[in-house]
Amino acid sequence: MAREQKIAKTISGLRRSVARWRDAGETIALVPTMGALHAGHIALVRLARRRADRVVVSIFVNPAQFAPSEDFSTYPRTFDADVAQLAREKADLVWAPQSVAVMYPEGFATRIVPEGAATAGLEDRFRPDFFKGVATVVAKLFTQVMPDIAVFGQKDYQQLKVVTRMARDLDLPLKVIGAPTVRERDGLALSSRNVYLSAQERAQAPLLHRVLKLCAEKIAKGRPIATILSEGREAIERGGFALDYLEARHAETLVPVGSLKEGPIRLLVAARLGTTRLIDNVGVK
Repeated sequence: MAREQKIAKTISGLRRSVARWRDAGETIALVPTMGALHAGHIALVRLARRRADRVVVSIFVNPAQFAPSEDFSTYPRTFDADVAQLAREKADLVWAPQSVAVMYPEGFATRIVPEGAATAGLEDRFRPDFFKGVATVVAKLFTQVMPDIAVFGQKDYQQLKVVTRMARDLDLPLKVIGAPTVRERDGLALSSRNVYLSAQERAQAPLLHRVLKLCAEKIAKGRPIATILSEGREAIERGGFALDYLEARHAETLVPVGSLKEGPIRLLVAARLGTTRLIDNVGVK
């Protein structure tokens, strides 16, 4: 039987669709997004389709995770194009709250304040309220949709760890899956914010990933981590970036590591190029 993609704009409408699937014994996957979909998002949808009977994609630009100085008002919004893409990918339902008030009604007073990975001294150093907003909206999405699985990209690696830990700590009956980062041919991680880059900045941007890969290769060969990170930071700044951080962290806990003996390592970086802030990460094999 052919499936017709639906758009739910109210929680009651969302739950009616989900209830029918539950009654039929079907499994449900959720792919949370803020819209402005690109090939990275579509890869998440395809993974969700392989892992569940039904796929829900949320589109909600979450004001709670933006600081007053950040780009909430100018964040790319391409709803019609997003819905068309999702129809081609046979997503079963687009969950698009019709207003911010649907998610945060008047008097809303309950927020998730995550610790652990959310206080690792990475994104939280530069966006101190970011993970409160992320954890709160994701917790709401999980309880609204009640999926069996939820799919997130590894590009936002610290976010993935925060969400995974939150679901575990709250005993939520779902599995969080991290999908590999999708990249342009030159290595730049796909991001909705890449549209902010000028032509010159776009040409510079892949340096970030090249430096990460080179650092990972050197560390894997046993070179001192502190030395390699120092060299990497210098190379990024020479390339015209304003560096926020380049760090080596335990791949699961995100605590700082000083040697290969301390466990699986993830290198994480954030830097600004003009007005655009780019993040990326790679594992050390």
